[in-house]
Amino acid sequence: MSNEQGTGRFAYDGLERIIHERARLSILTSLASHAKGLPFNDLKSMCSLTDGNLSRHMTALAEAGLVEIEKSEKNNRSLTRCRLTEVGRKRFLNYLAVLESVLSDAQTVSAAVPKEGLAPA
Repeated sequence: MSNEQGTGRFAYDGLERIIHERARLSILTSLASHAKGLPFNDLKSMCSLTDGNLSRHMTALAEAGLVEIEKSEKNNRSLTRCRLTEVGRKRFLNYLAVLESVLSDAQTVSAAVPKEGLAPA
């Protein structure tokens, strides 16, 4: 069956809703580039989020098994470290692979559309 006949060629099932939200994508990208994880405040700053927003998104990601949150104490100060789980890393890399196919498909479609057929931006 060809793509035009409904095989879902452009369904992109790997674009998981839990990851696709902008703040969560920022969080996972930040954590993916820091294998040992990041302190909560560093992650908050990197993603330009408030304490409450980061906490809410981290809870959702933790419930999905994508991240882990470690709480400890150092010099009588509470420390929270966030990191990707192994499952989270695999799901994130799969997400990126699907996203790359979206970009490739979009570039192919864009190249096929005659330039004169496009409205000015």
